[in-house]
Amino acid sequence: MDHWRSPSPNGPIDQWQTYDSMDRFLKQVAAVGYDAIDTFDHRYFTIIDQYGSVANYQEFVQERGLERIVNTFHAAAYDQRNYAPHIASTHDNILEDFRVTMDRWSGIQLDNIIVMPATLYYDMEPVTEDKIKTTAELWNKVGAITLDAGVKLTCHHEFFCGIQSKEELDTFYAYTDPALVNLFVDTAQHCIASVDPVEFYEKYADRVTGFHFKDTRHQDLVGDYRRRPDAELMGTTTPRWFHEMGDEGGLVDFEAFMRAVVRNGYDGWLSVEHDKANKLGGDHAESTAIARWYAKNVLEKVAREEAAK
Repeated sequence: MDHWRSPSPNGPIDQWQTYDSMDRFLKQVAAVGYDAIDTFDHRYFTIIDQYGSVANYQEFVQERGLERIVNTFHAAAYDQRNYAPHIASTHDNILEDFRVTMDRWSGIQLDNIIVMPATLYYDMEPVTEDKIKTTAELWNKVGAITLDAGVKLTCHHEFFCGIQSKEELDTFYAYTDPALVNLFVDTAQHCIASVDPVEFYEKYADRVTGFHFKDTRHQDLVGDYRRRPDAELMGTTTPRWFHEMGDEGGLVDFEAFMRAVVRNGYDGWLSVEHDKANKLGGDHAESTAIARWYAKNVLEKVAREEAAK
C-alpha cells in the first residue's frame, strides 16, 4: 500500500510529487522483493495529470519491475449531509460515485476496490442494528456495481470506523451478501479495536479478498476511536499506532495469522501497509525493507511448514 514519505530540501514529500520521486519509490519497492502495489482512488486525478491515463501509469509501474496495480482504496470523505452509508437518503449519491469510479479505473484490471464501510464512529453513534442494516443495504448495491465491472468490493474496518467491534462486525456481515461484499483484513486496525485478527479472519475466511499486514503496540482501551477530528492523530493512547511486521512489542501474532491463511487456502495477494511509518523518527523505506525481510525469512518459512502438514 503506497503510503510513503521521503526527505527533500523542502521537507518530507510523497512519491507522487514528481516523476523522479515516483521512479525512486517504485524501484525501492521492487528492489527489496515486492511484486506489485496498491494505491488510493483519489490518486486518479494526479495520474491523469502526470501520466495521461491509468493504463499509462500502470505501464510506468511495470517498467520499474512491478507486475501491476492490484487494488485501489476508495477513501471517501464521509459527510452526513450527502455521503453517509447509514443514512439512506445519501445512497443515490454514493451509488453514482461508484459508477463514475469504476469507469475511471476501467483502463486496468483491479482485483478489489477497498472501502471503509461506515462513517467515522462519532458521526454514526449510537451504532444500532438498524443503522448497520441500512449500511449493509448500500454496500450490497455497490458490490453489484463493482462486480459488473469485474472488480470485487471489499471492506476495511479502521478502529475508528462506525463498524469496528466484534458485535458490530458480525451484524454487518450477517446483513451483507457474501457474493457482493467481501472483507479486507487489516491486522493492526482490528487488534487496536480489541478484535483478535486471527480469530476474525478464521471466522470469515471465505469472504476475505485481501489483507493489510502491519503491527501495533497498543489497543485502544480509552475510547480513542471517538476522538475528533482524527482518532489516529488525536488519540491519547499513543502518538504512533502502527509499526512494521516483526516489530519488538507488536501485538499481532503474524506466525499464527500466516498459518491460518495457508490452512484456509487463500491464494490472493498479501499487502504490506506502513501508515504514518515516519512518525517519531520512523522511516517508510526502512519499514518497507524490514517488513519484506520478515515476510521472506519468517512468514514464508511458516507458510511452507503449514503447507507441509
